[in-house]
Amino acid sequence: MAAHTVYVTRRIPETGLNRLRHSCDVRMWDSDDVVPRDVLLREVAAADGLLCLLTDRIDAELLDHAPRLKVAANMAVGFDNFDVAELTKRGVVGCNTPGVLTETTADFTWALLMAAARMIPQAIQYVRQGKWTTWGPLLLMGQDLHHATLGIVGLGRIGQEVAKRARGFDMTIVYYDAYRREDLEQQYGYRYVDMDTLLRESDFVTLHVDLNPQTRGMMNAEAFKKMKPTAIVVNAARGPMIDPDALYHALKDGEIAGAALDVTQPEPIPLDSPLLTLDNCLIVPHIASASVRTRAEMSDLAARNILAVLDGQRPETPVNPQVLEQPA
Repeated sequence: MAAHTVYVTRRIPETGLNRLRHSCDVRMWDSDDVVPRDVLLREVAAADGLLCLLTDRIDAELLDHAPRLKVAANMAVGFDNFDVAELTKRGVVGCNTPGVLTETTADFTWALLMAAARMIPQAIQYVRQGKWTTWGPLLLMGQDLHHATLGIVGLGRIGQEVAKRARGFDMTIVYYDAYRREDLEQQYGYRYVDMDTLLRESDFVTLHVDLNPQTRGMMNAEAFKKMKPTAIVVNAARGPMIDPDALYHALKDGEIAGAALDVTQPEPIPLDSPLLTLDNCLIVPHIASASVRTRAEMSDLAARNILAVLDGQRPETPVNPQVLEQPA
């Protein structure tokens, strides 16, 4: 496999790079910034494999510039940057990295939820601004988690891990998903409800679904009006699921109490976004999977997927497995 060339679109953990370098000629955009489109189009011309990120559009234009490409492996669980139909049409295998980041993302969802519920960012600023002069009975009163109702939108891998952690707080768990999980309802007492009921009943709403035409903009002005004024929404999935203008008005007008976002629309969030003016909107830079071990495992899985395809084997996590059934 020494003749194969792999292009890596960003600096990634050495775990994945070392695996690729063992048997391939590896070229890389040696920066923490997004690779410029013209550079990417030039570099893929000689690439048999591409290790890419969500910020890289893998579409017809790119594939026109990549006659040798056999596999595009996202270092991400999502793949909304892929034109899957175009990849499949051209016989290019697309891969992602599900599973390895599930628990880490669930942990971080809880970090966001707890920080927003107990007003931790506001408290940090309060101290740093020199406002802490005494203990105050009415100071920075947040929302209790224990015995509250958690509404989980999407009870897949990550949603299930979020629910598992909620049981330690004796929370009531309601969920909405395209696929009902009666086994989990019977085992853990989760309650399946429609989306309107989830919004009305939940003290906290967390989003864990794929980005698709049905979920894009699902949290809009109408949705926020159905929520409790004390409710908090948490998004560590995909930014476009929340309408940012509607969220701003819901937070500013007191329709909901708070929001905690790991992802935004657009991303990164513009510095002039009105959401950044609100104390009750916590925004961090898409770091839900950013633990040392998990990012290393993500890079390694992406590398293994590339090497498998280049070696004529089935990758571990293809997003268009039908390509593998096509005759060579």
